[in-house]
Amino acid sequence: MKAWKHCRDGKTEEFVFAMNPTPGVAFVVMGKGPRNVAVDFGVETLTHYGGIYLIHRFLSRIDMKRAIALEMRLSQRNNRYSVGEMVLALMYPMMLGLERLETTQLLRQNGVFQYLTGMRSYPDPTTLRRFLFRIAPLLLPRLRKMHDHFITRMAQMPRKSTRLIFDVDSTVLVLYGSQEQAKVGYNPKKRGRPSYHPLLCFEGTTKDYWHGELRPGDAHTARGAKELLAACIAKAPHGVRLKIVRADKGFYDHKLMEWLDVEKVKFVIVAKLTAPIKHRLGRLRYTKVSQGVEAAEFRAAPAHGARMQRYVVIRRPEPEEEGEQLRLFKMGRYRYQALVTNLPLRPLNLWRFYNDRAGIELVIKQLKADYAMSSIPTRFFMANEAYFQLLLLAYNVVNWFKRLCLPIGYQAATLQTLRNKILLMPAQLRRTHNRPRLAMPASGEREEAWRYALGQIKRLKA
Repeated sequence: MKAWKHCRDGKTEEFVFAMNPTPGVAFVVMGKGPRNVAVDFGVETLTHYGGIYLIHRFLSRIDMKRAIALEMRLSQRNNRYSVGEMVLALMYPMMLGLERLETTQLLRQNGVFQYLTGMRSYPDPTTLRRFLFRIAPLLLPRLRKMHDHFITRMAQMPRKSTRLIFDVDSTVLVLYGSQEQAKVGYNPKKRGRPSYHPLLCFEGTTKDYWHGELRPGDAHTARGAKELLAACIAKAPHGVRLKIVRADKGFYDHKLMEWLDVEKVKFVIVAKLTAPIKHRLGRLRYTKVSQGVEAAEFRAAPAHGARMQRYVVIRRPEPEEEGEQLRLFKMGRYRYQALVTNLPLRPLNLWRFYNDRAGIELVIKQLKADYAMSSIPTRFFMANEAYFQLLLLAYNVVNWFKRLCLPIGYQAATLQTLRNKILLMPAQLRRTHNRPRLAMPASGEREEAWRYALGQIKRLKA
């Protein structure tokens, strides 16, 4: 063996080579790690959920913790945990990536997490499940009322807006147990499996959740759409002058469109290509509006006795690769898509404005993947609906936190990215001069984001 020493940054590094190396190749013997390291368990000052402190401070600053404690007070036999503590105990795991109630056992053994969130202890999974079942009928209306108050308030932060875009969609939650209201309906991926078929509405610019309903799997896509949109409109803050609804062909219903007209709400909805509309497509006069895109428009009644509506038709030549959201009807050398609207936009601008709605599909995918919306916790429909509404509240909290407290580079971050960079930050709780301190590793960009968030939280007005 042959050794070679090199001085670097005031330190001597030793490289050991074999006597007969392959010509031109140096063999470096790897350094040895420690052999005798004592291993201790039961340390109560460590956590890898350090980022939950930022969420706790944010919830306190916007006054949500107090609202949960005051507005959800209910008499109950088990006084070990208040209703507010149980609500937060269900929400925190959704943000941290603990997909099922059973995995929350990790938080029962994490004293630093409990300290950072102000919890005396953490309930076991059975207690959480029983709470959902027992309290759901009384909790749901109070939870919705409180959430609605914050939706209206946070819609105007950090700045007021005069326009709201309501993106409406439904999705399928496949079920594998014996849950109440599990019905067989539209299920493109697991045909014949029972499911739930929730209806959801998000604001198109901020991606905030505005309203939603958990429904049986056999519910038609548009069932309850009018009531859902009426609830969304009622939450609009004072000063919002323009309200717009964007929806796919599942919501193509002349009664819904006429109601929106009466409510002075603008809309753009994908039209079902019925036989009369298909008959028109080849006879229209098309104008080139962009490279490879032609448009035409006409007026027609969606159904017998219905009001006349404006239709904008988009035509594009083959070949075409389309996602499900923008899949077009094929006829001859072209693919077609028809939009029915009362917006005064030019065809190309209308088409582009509608295509922005694709963001809602990404939000729903994130709810299923990152928030585990498909993980149905109980057999009882009312308890599952309470869990569903709590999950959407957790989604909004994270969305508001990103918008109001994090640097611009985090505004479009998924929850998974937020967990990796902010929430799952390893930390140690120390006490110096009888003052608690949260010690974390220096981490460059993550550290900057943390410091920025702490400053923004301090500036928030309760």
